[in-house]
Amino acid sequence: PENLLLDSYGVLKISDFGLSAFSQQVREDGLLHTACGTPNYVAPEVLKDKGYDGKSSDIWSCGVILFVLMAGYLPFDEPNLITLYNKIGKADFTCPSWLSPGAKKFIKRILDPNPLTRITIHDILNDEWFKKGYKPPKFEEEEDVNLDDVDAAFNDSTEHFVTERKEKPESLNAFEFISRSQSFSLDKLFEKPTGHVKRETRFASHCPPNEIISKIEEAAKPLGFNVHKQNYKMKLKGDKNGRKGQLSVATEVFEVAPCLHMVELRKTGGDTLEFHKFYKQFSSGLKDVVWKAEDIAEE
Repeated sequence: PENLLLDSYGVLKISDFGLSAFSQQVREDGLLHTACGTPNYVAPEVLKDKGYDGKSSDIWSCGVILFVLMAGYLPFDEPNLITLYNKIGKADFTCPSWLSPGAKKFIKRILDPNPLTRITIHDILNDEWFKKGYKPPKFEEEEDVNLDDVDAAFNDSTEHFVTERKEKPESLNAFEFISRSQSFSLDKLFEKPTGHVKRETRFASHCPPNEIISKIEEAAKPLGFNVHKQNYKMKLKGDKNGRKGQLSVATEVFEVAPCLHMVELRKTGGDTLEFHKFYKQFSSGLKDVVWKAEDIAEE
């Protein structure tokens, strides 16, 4: 797997913790709530966005890595994200025929969709298949560390950084895209949605970002909104006072894929129901750029 690397001394390193959750992020329920990681490797409970035990979910991810090392391919690999997460949620995978019965049983105990019955570290160390040829690691008190790579990472001085106009919108990874979008929410794979008044909404578009920005401006101005633009972020501010002052809406365009963008609209001031009424009128002027829009509920 691409996250397992060897350093200049042949020591195994695990990389890519840019989206990892920290132990300090544990909430009062004792669980983590940050959905992070490469989609194909993530445990089902992480996808449900209801909190998860980081240790148990890491065991699942290690099981995926073990499967890849032994089978040569991913246990869950679908081009469609919804199908992918459905299969992960059900642990719908098949071990190749060349794996031994012990290895198959071991992997299935790790890739158990129920974190409460999933194998623990203690049970892993006592598994008959795992114990064959296993040698506990020996940790040295002092390590001869090669710092060449570390120094190289800091060679570029921050003094040369300058502010410039962005050539394209911020990119969203798969988890950010799914967690922001109710239309693609993983919760819908596991439970029935509940109605509530929303302060934000979003839509997907196949149009270029500059065209999306122009259409948003064209749709907002006739409704009495002043438009302020900065790169691919916009602020729409109404020129009239409503029930709770002037309605203001923050808008940003994100790149999901080269030909797919997601536009997020969030109420930053004013009344929520007035925001809903505004969006209904506003969205009618965006029909040319909207591919898939999220429903916005009312009380």
